[in-house]
Amino acid sequence: MGMQIETRLSDQVARYVDLAASEAKLTAANMANVDTPGYRAVGMDFGAEMRQAMSEVDQGQAPGQVRVTQVDGLVARPDGNDVSMDREGLNLAEAQLKFKTGVSLLRGQYQSIMDAIHADK
Repeated sequence: MGMQIETRLSDQVARYVDLAASEAKLTAANMANVDTPGYRAVGMDFGAEMRQAMSEVDQGQAPGQVRVTQVDGLVARPDGNDVSMDREGLNLAEAQLKFKTGVSLLRGQYQSIMDAIHADK
């Protein structure tokens, strides 16, 4: 059985990475349905989800379900589909940036822990 190194910060960053991945998945689903008549774009409130995740970390709770909602204010085409590839492309780029940032933060956190472990050698 391996040693598991977790801190409050690493748990928070891991939740951030998970939410960024969820955001990317929702965006990919929207993009995949760009030609589906009647399809309405879905998304999540990243800030609200992050606040909920931080509360869960503080209370030692397992991650809850991400709340997915239809995106308001989009212009629907005549077939009822309201997916905008421009909007989704920007959302995907933002989600990827969040994900990469989170992974980088986790990597730095674990490197600091490993450096501290090896400092005595």
